[in-house]
Amino acid sequence: MGDWRTDPTFAMCRALVDGAELASFAGGPFDVRAVVAAISPEAKDGFLLDEVPWENLPQGDRVREAVQLLRVGAPVRVGTGVVGGMCANDMRAAAALAVPFMVRIAADTRHPHRVDTLAELSSPARARHFGVASRDELLLHRSATDDLYDDYGVEVTGYPAGWSVAAARSAITVDTVLLQPLLDDPDSTIRIHAAYALATAADPRRTVRSALRARFAIEQDPIVRAALVLAIAEATRAHPHVLTAQWMSDQLQDRTQAPEVRLAAAIGWLCLADEPAPKALRVAVDDLATDDRAHAMEALPWMVAAGGSGETGLQRCVREMLHPERPDPVEFNDPWAPGH
Repeated sequence: MGDWRTDPTFAMCRALVDGAELASFAGGPFDVRAVVAAISPEAKDGFLLDEVPWENLPQGDRVREAVQLLRVGAPVRVGTGVVGGMCANDMRAAAALAVPFMVRIAADTRHPHRVDTLAELSSPARARHFGVASRDELLLHRSATDDLYDDYGVEVTGYPAGWSVAAARSAITVDTVLLQPLLDDPDSTIRIHAAYALATAADPRRTVRSALRARFAIEQDPIVRAALVLAIAEATRAHPHVLTAQWMSDQLQDRTQAPEVRLAAAIGWLCLADEPAPKALRVAVDDLATDDRAHAMEALPWMVAAGGSGETGLQRCVREMLHPERPDPVEFNDPWAPGH
């Protein structure tokens, strides 16, 4: 990886550190939201990568090369691995530029890496979500304003992280017409990750949530059904809808639903409702959340992100949402903790 301080955006980030107003750069050549919005449909569909100013953003040339290699079917580690790696390293700005092209690769039923591509394309659209399992923060789309110190803060380069996340979500929103058909794909993994990506789209008209509900009505795979429930909850958290919280409660109480679906519905309700968890919900979750089910639900990207330190995502959600009195296992995994 080259020195990110040689990227053109470094001057902007340096100016921000010196007290410049972030709003003064909004809409300019280093605002990834504006850059993504300016990519023409023709450039996206034709993979006209030279029409995108990759060089304006940290490590942009590296992302451009990764997209090109991914398009021609090069090993996935040099394609989606670059995007996922940059997001893991908290450098999402240039990765957001890749999202429109990754959507098209994922939608191509002939592409050898469509599954891996779909699994990674929403990575730039999420930040500060690993290890998060609380009612207050799970499934939450944080603010992305022109305030440098918004809920996303800054990336390791000094770039405003909220801009990167907003750009990626905007790209997914524009291309929901390409992603929604993937909810009907024969591959269950495709269906899960399509729901995960669609959950980040702006959905003020609730068209995405309607598509997720429609697929839920006919979906047979219990793990995919659980994914659809969590996607509906995430979409609803961004665009509140009172009746959806009741729908979550109905799925939890429906004993004909698979346990994984009922558990996902309980998590969805806990994230959407403000009132304390009722006793019936606590009893149901404690009964259903076996170790085997917790590991089975690791097929859901929400749960993978929530877990860690010896806990699955489901186990951490249950502990933090319903049993906060239980100790965090990380305390016992820390060799420097008192008593070790």
